[in-house]
Formats: sequence, C-alpha cells, structure tokens
Amino acid sequence: MKKNYVLDTNVLLHDPRAIFRFEDNHVVIPIHVLEEIDRFKKELSERGRNARLVSRYMDRMRDNGGSLAEGCTLEQGGTLRVAMGDGPISMTQSSSALMDNLILNVALKVAKDRPDLRTVFVTQDVNLRVRADVLGLKSQDFEADKISIDELYPGHIEIDVPADQVDAFFEAGEIDPPRRVVSEEAPPESEPLDTGPPLYPNQFVMLRAETNPSHTALTRYDEESGKLCAVARLRKPAWGIRPRNKEQQYALDLLLNDQIKLVTLVGKAGTGKTLLAIAAGLQRTMEDKTYQKLLVSRPIFPLGRDLGYLPGDLEDKLNPWMQPIYDNIELLMGITREDRHKGRGYEELLDMGFVEIEPLTYIRGRSIPNQFILVDEAQNLTPHEVKTILTRVGDNTKIVLTGDAYQIDNPYVDSANNGLTYVVERFKEQAMAGHITLQKGERSALAELAANLL
Repeated sequence: MKKNYVLDTNVLLHDPRAIFRFEDNHVVIPIHVLEEIDRFKKELSERGRNARLVSRYMDRMRDNGGSLAEGCTLEQGGTLRVAMGDGPISMTQSSSALMDNLILNVALKVAKDRPDLRTVFVTQDVNLRVRADVLGLKSQDFEADKISIDELYPGHIEIDVPADQVDAFFEAGEIDPPRRVVSEEAPPESEPLDTGPPLYPNQFVMLRAETNPSHTALTRYDEESGKLCAVARLRKPAWGIRPRNKEQQYALDLLLNDQIKLVTLVGKAGTGKTLLAIAAGLQRTMEDKTYQKLLVSRPIFPLGRDLGYLPGDLEDKLNPWMQPIYDNIELLMGITREDRHKGRGYEELLDMGFVEIEPLTYIRGRSIPNQFILVDEAQNLTPHEVKTILTRVGDNTKIVLTGDAYQIDNPYVDSANNGLTYVVERFKEQAMAGHITLQKGERSALAELAANLL
C-alpha cells in the first residue's frame, strides 16, 4: 500500500535527492519548507549547496510538464507535490518554532485529506518527531546512508582454527581462508561452509589455535590470490614508532602498503590514529621518498563556544586548529624543551617542504598527485565533503582518513551519517581500500580510563 511521506526542511538540506528515495510512494513538500530552503540557498556552504540543488530539482520537475500543486510523476512511480496547510497547532513567538508548527500543520492536513493512505512525517529533528507522535501523526527519521556505529565494519576478525592450520600458515607464509569441515552424515558432494561472514579485500584475520589460544597468526586477506597473507613485520620503526597492539600493527600494514590508496582509521581518543598516520607519512615521504610531501588537513570546527575571529595571516589563523598535528610531528621528531628554546620545532619540516598544512576549505578544484594525504577528524565531514576530497586525489597519491565517530563537533552530522563512516562502508569491498577500527587506547592509563568511563 502506498504512503504519503511529508518531508521536513532538514531532510532536504541533508540530502537534496531525498525526494527520489521513497520508491513508488507519494512525496509531499510543505510550502513552508520551500520558504526555509530559500533562506539557506545563498550560503557558501554544504547546506547552501544542497538548498540550491533542491530548488533546481523542483524547478526541473515543473519544467517537465508536471504540476507541483497536483503532483508530478517520479521515475520510481510515485508523485511529488507541494502542499499548503491550515492545521490546528498554535503559533509561538520563535520564528523557527513558527516554521516547525506550520510544517506540522501541513503534515496533519495531508493525513486528514487522505485518510485512505498512511501519512508519515519524515524529519531529523527529534523534538519534531515527538511532537508529531503526540498529535497522532506517524513520524520517522531519514535513514538514507545511515550506518549504525555499532554495526560499522571493523576491518578485522578473529577465527578459531585447528592448531595445524596455524602451523601451516607459518610454514608457507600464506593459507587459504579457513572453512568448516563437513560432517560425516552430509552427502559427499557437499561443499564446506564458510566460517562467519565473507571476507572483504584487505580484511585482517587473526587465526587462533583452538587448543592453544595464545598460538596465533596475524593475516590479511588478499582478494587477488584469494589467500590469507602475512601481515608485514617492521624491520625498523616507522619514524621511531612501533605498534603496541595488533590493531596498530594492522594499521601500519595498511599505511605502509603503496597498493592500498585509501586507508580509514576509526577509534576513540588515544588509540594512536593520527600519530600512526603521520609517522607512516613521514616515513614514506622523507625516508623512502615514495611521495613528494605529506599534506595534512582537518576540518575546522570548534569544541564548545567559538572564540570568534583570529588575528594574523592564514598560518596564524590555522595554528590553533592544527596544534594537535604539530604536537604529533614534534613528538616524532623528538623535540625536547631545550630544542624548543633553541628554536627547533615542526617548522623545520614545513620550511624544507616535506610537510604542508592546508585547510579543507581550499581543496576544491585541486588535483593532488604524488602526495601522502592525511585528513584528521574526518568524522566532522559530510558525505559530500568527503567525496570532494577523495576526487582530488591524483596519480601515486595515498589518502588516509582518521577520526572518532563519537566525537563530532559538526552540528549537521552524527555518528550514523558522517563522511568517515560513510566511506568505511562504501569502500569495504574495494581492493584499493583498507580499514581498521582501533580499540585499545595507548596515550596513557588515565586517558584510556576516561575514554571508557565518561
């Protein structure tokens, strides 16, 4: 049975193509939503871009001979129309609350005019969903492109296998993915069953002997050969950094592998995401000379109340935002207090041209070849912003996205629809991409305890 879906403004600002994502159902846009869209379309931001796209889509539907008042036919078989309302909700003094009430009035009128169809109010505003429920109107969140953080692809699994398989792996250096043994009662032609879910390219598998849990082997699934290959062991530290746990060892295996062009690292504070990425970037840039430079960037979102405009030139304005990056670089350089008094610091690498710090604001339109790119705090990016960044990558460039989906400062994304988790899920089946979720904090005992308890 078809339904009426009434869309709130925030749905269209989040995804301008939301009007095409409800299959063969009827999509209704309240006239007041278009008024709000018009207010945002002049913004030079992701939200402004989406507002302009919505207006273009609506105008295109009108130009194709349809009537937005009566309903234009969508490709999926449903309809799109703009509706007016005269519902019973009282108005308040707040302009935003006034618009919310007007939009709810339209949804209630749509439900009243078509009692034969189920009407659903779609909004990302929690309070609006609650208010709609109180008024007897079915409401739901907009779920397109949302990935539950609890179900996010972790990038590694553990499998219990017979001890002889672990031994066979160490002898050969590779092994076929383990399979269950067919029972004696099964017919002879039965195929062995795969253990657990299918393996993705560059997924890490820890083989653990069933009779001796301490007897393990760390492997990575190679899609081209169809085998589990050994995780690379570092002959020397990557700029003085050695992994402290298996997830960090997995991460360095991805970071130092030139065949893997996209690496995503997700983990709570203190797990070493940024430090490992910078260490690998400096190693491949300065020592191995695989890339021309290490380009580091991060989105600019304040934690808590913003301090306002910062004085100085571009470098001066960026310093407060990039200080975590500078701290990690100086840690890797081994800069001491005495060195700082002598004028040494991260500026040395910047002056030599091996490291470049750039805000994401100016990345559109660039083509970036032969570089190791690190985008820190990528959880604050929208899916469209991540797409813009990834499409800047040129020949022989590797890009690393790091972040923590539980530490989001951008008010327009959350743990389920941010650009970092979006990329993890979209690229998990691609051979040129790899992902690891880091679990154990290594910054300090206090930082680990705080990350777990607070």
